[in-house]
Amino acid sequence: MQWNNIPRIVIAATQSGAGKTTLTAGLLAALRARGLSVQSFKVGPDYIDLGYHRIAGGRTGHNLDTWLVPEARLAEIFARECRGADIAVIEGVMGLYDGGRRGISSTAAIAKVLDAPVLLVMDVKSVGASAAATALGFRSYDPSVKLAGVLLNRLGSGTHEAMVRTAMAGIDMPVYGSLRRDASFVLPERHLGLTPVEEHEAQTMIQSLGTCVETGLDIDRIMALAKTAPPLSAAAGEKYSPQYPCRIAVARDEAFSFYYAASLDELRACGAELVEFSPLHDAALPDVDGIIIGGGFPEMFAADLAQNTAMRAAIRAASEEGMPIYAECGGYMYLMRSMVDFAGAEHEMAGVFAARARMTERLQMVGYVEAEQTEDTILGAAGLILHGHEFHFSVEETEAEESELRPFRLTKLRSGAQYPAGHRRGNTLGSYLHLHFAGCRSAAEHFVEACHQWGRSFS
Repeated sequence: MQWNNIPRIVIAATQSGAGKTTLTAGLLAALRARGLSVQSFKVGPDYIDLGYHRIAGGRTGHNLDTWLVPEARLAEIFARECRGADIAVIEGVMGLYDGGRRGISSTAAIAKVLDAPVLLVMDVKSVGASAAATALGFRSYDPSVKLAGVLLNRLGSGTHEAMVRTAMAGIDMPVYGSLRRDASFVLPERHLGLTPVEEHEAQTMIQSLGTCVETGLDIDRIMALAKTAPPLSAAAGEKYSPQYPCRIAVARDEAFSFYYAASLDELRACGAELVEFSPLHDAALPDVDGIIIGGGFPEMFAADLAQNTAMRAAIRAASEEGMPIYAECGGYMYLMRSMVDFAGAEHEMAGVFAARARMTERLQMVGYVEAEQTEDTILGAAGLILHGHEFHFSVEETEAEESELRPFRLTKLRSGAQYPAGHRRGNTLGSYLHLHFAGCRSAAEHFVEACHQWGRSFS
């Protein structure tokens, strides 16, 4: 299908912590305040930043990741989700050229896939004319990236701004706006990045940020730049008829919130009705044929999860009855016998898997992985290859007799190192692996079919 030209802009940065998310959220809020419909995206596998996008822009944001989702499907999702939008704003990941091995899913790679102009966020605190040298290096590194200009962040004074702007003019690098240092616009963080919006009141701060961005950035020039992006062609996605009607419970609350919207859409396309529930607050499971427990921050709510004995018992009983249950990372930790929090206190969990999760002060794993199934599971047959990622501060302590019985063999993309991973007990499958079902449609279909068949057996 021919996709009409949607104005689009990529907000990149020189490195992590330069202020991409802050500026992106402010830009979304400013555009929305003008009455525009804004569709946001986030490069890479990050779950949390899109929560800020949603509050600022008013639409559900989506991830763009060429490791998790094939490029053709990524373009399809982009085109689909931009329908009805006046502009698309794509927030980058880390530095412009950073990503997986060989630049997989870097901001630069996504910008080229979308043929979109790029604005580079620069943290110029304590930097003068050297900022221009940095910008020049970024522009020269890959001329095929349409680096159109810069956004200056954390300026100290008018004199400081004039110094940097003069240097940028010397290399013919347009400045599309600037923001002064303001501690009130620092987004709250914890060990996995930003604190999810579900856990604090971000609305007021984002509105203020939008007002500041409206003043500090040249919104009209940014819109004009976004409109220079040429038309894209995106293949119309393969049509699927829902084959396996069923109801799947999706854990969603303060402890579990890591889901890709387009990934859940794949389950719906296969016939699933998704019903949200809370392992923190609900006493019983809804009437469903399967369960998904995604990632999040269960370690921050371990005591409350432990106190909800009714829900823990309900999930354990569902597993014992053979209901298909799929859990990722934080959800996987919840299905273990116990969890040891950062303070060293141990809390009982659902008790499906004979293992314990122990939080550590050091990051244990971050990065892309390839997963090969070593046995048949609710996601598919042995030998199935899946692309995913891991990001966790916990270690898994497993009983010796269970240590060799693992449903996955994972290979790190960067190093090639391999290791067994996850647990399977009947129709319950869990691991630290994060998947995007748009990148593994067969796994989505296999899981929904398993839920459908289990539900039929009780009808």
